[in-house]
Amino acid sequence: MSDSIILGIESSCDDTSAAIIKGNSILSNIAANQEIHKEYGGVVPELASRAHQQNIIPVVEKSLTKANIQQNAISAIGFTRGPGLLGSLLVGTSFAKSLAMSLDVPLIEVNHLQAHILAHFIEDANPMPPKFPFLCLTVSGGHTMIVLVKDYFDMEIIGKTIDDAAGEAFDKIGKIFDLDYPAGPIIDRLAKEGNPEAFKFNKPKLENYDYSFSGIKTSVLYFIQKEVRKDPDFIKNNLIDLCASVQRTIIEILMAKLEKAAKELDIKEVAIAGGVSANSALRKAMQDNNEKLGWNIYIPKFEYTTDNAAMIAMVAQLKFERGEFTDLRTSATAKYDL
Repeated sequence: MSDSIILGIESSCDDTSAAIIKGNSILSNIAANQEIHKEYGGVVPELASRAHQQNIIPVVEKSLTKANIQQNAISAIGFTRGPGLLGSLLVGTSFAKSLAMSLDVPLIEVNHLQAHILAHFIEDANPMPPKFPFLCLTVSGGHTMIVLVKDYFDMEIIGKTIDDAAGEAFDKIGKIFDLDYPAGPIIDRLAKEGNPEAFKFNKPKLENYDYSFSGIKTSVLYFIQKEVRKDPDFIKNNLIDLCASVQRTIIEILMAKLEKAAKELDIKEVAIAGGVSANSALRKAMQDNNEKLGWNIYIPKFEYTTDNAAMIAMVAQLKFERGEFTDLRTSATAKYDL
């Protein structure tokens, strides 16, 4: 790994983040969160892009200060080109292009989903990085997929959601429970006190490695509507058990397909990535399979699970070594294939 110093910029959704990497060591990883979306129960694209415009300069300045790096020491700038919210991506892309032009350094575009997976190769992400080939369950608010990773930039999606993502299911069910947004971490916290066997919810029956989470959302909704008609305080009186039961069901859905893929492809190297990989029940399920199925598991540090610029900088570092640069004609894209 080279000693080049790279600035990474992430702005795909509602977090503005900047990081400095040297080799594969993160010197700083700064993020500004946007609290305003809690009022609306989800990310409002127009508000997100405006907040990125306000946050990006101070976040980049803070990342440089924390890393004790001057702008003229930057070897290249990596940025999230996509996928994500177009307005948000445009802010990061435009800033990265302008700064790269002013500093006369190379510009490196990064696929956000690829970055979640390659975050495992940051020096302090794991005690040891995964060995190729490995399976990576990538789960977030917008994406749920099983990826066969054959090399750094040789990845194949072997299973994906056909409707809602797992993180989206957590948030939508949280809305049914009248929880704040984002609901995933709240459900995780409340579930620790509840009985995961208290209530049963429907699971999809798909033959391949694909996922579906719209069914559990509908199952929970109809169940709650029926119970609330009998007891208006049903949710309040059973909230922790509801959260525990929902979480158990979603994690079982995720793990069943991952176990199926690992067995049929005969792969023991298994990783998780994305915002939902911070979920404590998913992490425990991975640990259990480490013992039960003999997996070598890779669970990244919490700070590398949600959207962050460290993972963008890591991919940019790998591309820098390969001389894979882009030019000022590049543009943000809401859809960007892995």
